[in-house]
Amino acid sequence: MEKIKAAIIGSGNIGTDLMYKLERSDVIELTAVIGIEPESDGLKRAKERGYQAFSTGIQAIIDHPELADIVFDATSAKAHIHHAEVLKKLGKLAIDLTPAAIGPFFSPAVSSDEKSRELDNVNMITCGGQATIPIVHAINKVADVTYGEIVATISSLSAGPGTRANIDEFTITTRRGIEEVGGADQGKALIILNPADPPILMRDTIYCEVKNMDEKAIQESIENMVETVKEYVPGYRLKQAPLFEGNVVTVFVEVEGAGDYFPEYAGNLDIMTAAATRVAEDFARSMLEKKSLI
Repeated sequence: MEKIKAAIIGSGNIGTDLMYKLERSDVIELTAVIGIEPESDGLKRAKERGYQAFSTGIQAIIDHPELADIVFDATSAKAHIHHAEVLKKLGKLAIDLTPAAIGPFFSPAVSSDEKSRELDNVNMITCGGQATIPIVHAINKVADVTYGEIVATISSLSAGPGTRANIDEFTITTRRGIEEVGGADQGKALIILNPADPPILMRDTIYCEVKNMDEKAIQESIENMVETVKEYVPGYRLKQAPLFEGNVVTVFVEVEGAGDYFPEYAGNLDIMTAAATRVAEDFARSMLEKKSLI
């Protein structure tokens, strides 16, 4: 079966885990992993697995545009601002795993508008966003969410330098995602780094104030959404049944990683790479359909 070529910029933890997930794709062919540190573990693993490995950053795509039609950016928000300009000029689809938020926010469980397939840059929001925004969206569909607040709790061991340097961007970007993708009239996001040893799994609490409280309809919508997310994140689950009190719905979810490169407790990182893979596959299928019509 024909596949769409893709490359990863960023040979750190996110980029390396993404490499393993893309290996299983039936519509994406990973060709290269690109970093800036020649001796990075990610580039070493890429070479071992037969991929082209570059330590020249975005220049690798400039020099070898034939490498990919889809480029995943797993670097930083600051770096992506420059990368986005370059990739747009080269006609590449950028899947942005940083909080740069240049392109529209995407969650594969929610974002399915066919018109979006014409985009050249999409943003994967944040780990907390990928875990919680589908639940806000599910509640909003049946109950009209006026206020949505999420608290993402992750192991401090799963929060690397990139996560720690972008905490402000995390709260701002996730809040916007709660409103723009989740559908809440107003949103708020918080993140907690838990130093517990042994490390905890990613846990998220979602509070929603609603206009139309229908417990049965809300619970059914939430459960359906959980099953949708589990299709690409098997370790995603409700921690307990939703709580209903007055006009407030409280939902507790837990995310266990697949253990491809990250430890299983790092569900916050795993859900980002799993969601990015699913979004890219949706775009790749659209690209293949267009090719078949030519």
